[in-house]
Amino acid sequence: MKPSQKRTRKLKTQSAENATCEVIEASVTHLTESPSPEPPETNPSPPRLNRVRGKKRRLSNNPSETTEQLRGGVVSQRSSLPHHHHSDCYNATNVSAAATAESTPAAPSWETVVKVVPSMDAVVKVFCVHTDPNFSLPWQMKRQYSSGSSGFIIGGRRVLTNAHSVEHHTQVKLKKRGSDTKYLATVLAIGTECDIALLTVSDDEFWEGVSPVEFGDLPALQDAVTVVGYPIGGDTISVTSGVVSRMEILSYVHGSTELLGLQIDAAINSGNSGGPAFNDKGRCVGIAFQSLKHEDAENIGYVIPTPVIGHFIQDYEKHNKYTGFPVIGIEWQKMENPDLRKKMGMESHQKGVRIRRIEPTAPESQVLKPSDIILSFDGVNIANDGTVPFRHGERIGFSYLISQKYTGDSALVKILRNREILEFNVKLAIHKKLIPAHISGKPPSYFIVAGFVFTTVSVPYLRSEYGKEYEYDAPVKLLEKHLHAMTQSVDEQLVVVSQVLVSDINIGYEEIVNTQVVAFNGKPVKNLKCLAEMVENCVDEYMEFYLDYHQIVVLQTKTAKEATLDILTTHCIPSAMSDDLKT
Repeated sequence: MKPSQKRTRKLKTQSAENATCEVIEASVTHLTESPSPEPPETNPSPPRLNRVRGKKRRLSNNPSETTEQLRGGVVSQRSSLPHHHHSDCYNATNVSAAATAESTPAAPSWETVVKVVPSMDAVVKVFCVHTDPNFSLPWQMKRQYSSGSSGFIIGGRRVLTNAHSVEHHTQVKLKKRGSDTKYLATVLAIGTECDIALLTVSDDEFWEGVSPVEFGDLPALQDAVTVVGYPIGGDTISVTSGVVSRMEILSYVHGSTELLGLQIDAAINSGNSGGPAFNDKGRCVGIAFQSLKHEDAENIGYVIPTPVIGHFIQDYEKHNKYTGFPVIGIEWQKMENPDLRKKMGMESHQKGVRIRRIEPTAPESQVLKPSDIILSFDGVNIANDGTVPFRHGERIGFSYLISQKYTGDSALVKILRNREILEFNVKLAIHKKLIPAHISGKPPSYFIVAGFVFTTVSVPYLRSEYGKEYEYDAPVKLLEKHLHAMTQSVDEQLVVVSQVLVSDINIGYEEIVNTQVVAFNGKPVKNLKCLAEMVENCVDEYMEFYLDYHQIVVLQTKTAKEATLDILTTHCIPSAMSDDLKT
C-alpha cells in the first residue's frame, strides 16, 4: 500500500501600498521550452519517507559507499502559485478605499493558472509485475511483486526506461500524465550493461496528443539539469533540479560494467528510475538510474548520458536486437613509473599501458601478448595512467573509446613489443565471464542426483545466497574466481553443489554447500550439462565427485539413481534437471 501524502498550498495575497502602486510581475521558472511563461512554483522539501513498494537494490564493492538502483515508489506533489498582475497605477494622493480593494487580487482559478509543459507530457509512469527466479530452489520461481518507476516517450512509438525497472517482468503497464488508463506494454529490448530498456504500446490511443522527447548534446560541467519522474512521496509527476557536477566512467550497478555517466546534485529517489533529465532548453540529456547512499554524501545522483542512450538505440535498430557494448579482453597496468617504462623499452615521448593478462577466449588473444604496451586505440594516444583526451580540460579512461564501438567492429591498436612498434586490427566482441553478471532473464539451470543439487554460479546466485554484501560474505574461493578467473573456453561454467536434500543415501554429506565440483570419476567438469551427461551415462559401480578443498563424495551408482526419484517426489520437484539440460 503506497503512502498517500498531500501538501497544502497557501496563496499569499499582496496588500496595497498607500504611497505608490507598482506593477508586480511574478517570476517565471522554465523547466523546458514553453511557448508562454509559466507561473512561479513552490517546492518545499518533502519529509523523508521510507519506501513501501517495490524493491530497493543496494550493490557496491564498498559497504560504506552504496549505489542504489531506484525502482518502485510514488511521487511528491508540486503546487503552483497564481500569476498576480495589478492594473493601472494611481497617484498616492488619490488612493481610495475602492482602489485599495481593487489592488487585492481575487481568488485564482486553478484551471486558468496551471499550464502543461509539453516535454513533461511525454513522461510516463511504469507499472511492472516481476517474477524473480529462485536460486535456492531453482525448479521454481519466487513470489511475484510489483514496482513503479518512470519512463519517457521517444520517436518511433517507443518508450525508454531502466532495465532494472522491468527485470524479470511478467507484465508491464504504462500510464500517461493526467490519464487514468494503464496501457499494456511490450518489452522490445533490455540492455543489461547500460541499464536501459525499450518498450512499445500497441494501443493507438496511447500515442495520441503526445510529442516525443528530443535528445540534446552531452552537457558540460555546471550545466543545469531537471529530473522529471514519479518518485516516492506522492502520485503525480515530480520535478527536481540541479547541475552536472561530474562526468566520468562510472560503475553501473545493474550491469556490473563501467560506462560513461553523469553525476548530478538533483535529488533522485526510488521511482525516479527511467525518468528523463532535461537541460535548460528542454532537451533530454540522460536517464536517471541510480544514486549514492553514504553517510557523508547528500544529493548525489547518476544519469545515463546521451552517448550511451544513442549507442543502445542504434544497436537495436542496426541488429533488430540488443547486442551489447564490446570490450577488449585484457587486464592492464599503468606505466607511470620511470624505471618500469625504461625496462619495457619505452622512449621518453612514448606513453601507454602494459597488458597484464589476456582472456583466452577473446579475439585479441590471437595478436596481443602479455607485456605489450598499448600506445594508442583507433589513432587516439593513451596516457600512462590509461586516460585519453575527452573535452577541453578533461580526460577520461580509454575504455570510453571501446564503448563507442559496436559488437563485431574492428579497431586499430598500436602496441610496443620488444622496442618495436606494431599495429593490429582487432575485432571487438562481448566476452563471456566465468561468473556472469546476469542470466538474461532465463531460469537458473540445475541438476539433481541422490539429493545433491548442482547448479552454476552467477552474480545473482551469489546475491541470493549471501545478500547484498556478497562480496564480503561469500566463500573466498568463489570470490577469487568471480574477481580474477578467466574462462578457458566459451562454454565453461563454474558448477557447485548448492545444497544437499537430506536422505538416507547422502548421510554424512549434509553440510556440503556452495562447493565447486572439480571432477567426476576422474574427468574434469567443464559445465553443468557435461556433468549431467556423465552422471546419466555412468555405468561404473560408484560415482565419485571431486570437490574443492580436496573433498570427495562417493555414491553407489545404482542406489543413488533409484533414490533420486523418491527425493524428487518428497520435495515436489517436477524434474531432476532443468529444461535447458534436456536438449
